[in-house]
Amino acid sequence: MGSSGADRRKYSRLETGDVISIAPVDHPERLAVSTNVSSGGIRFEAVGCDIEFGDVFRVTFNIADQTVVAVGRVVWATDVDPITIDVGLEFIEIDPLALRLLEEVEIETARA
Repeated sequence: MGSSGADRRKYSRLETGDVISIAPVDHPERLAVSTNVSSGGIRFEAVGCDIEFGDVFRVTFNIADQTVVAVGRVVWATDVDPITIDVGLEFIEIDPLALRLLEEVEIETARA
């Protein structure tokens, strides 16, 4: 049998469903809903946004009781319907403490 997609992933994904804040760097923030997050990036769905491959966004989200602000580049974007887009953002700037927290949560999740 072949391995599942989850087995080939570089980073463990933490399933979410939280409201997050996204914004192109130096632009006003908008709301989106995260699908999952890892130390490598975040996946979210946004409504009414024009988002394309390579765009750079600032994203604000919570892990445990910590607020994390990171900057990432869009590595994929797929239309869900005429107004909703599913987006994969790879972190290019993230606070080292926030990164460590994400890695610790990934390890705890993998053990569970």
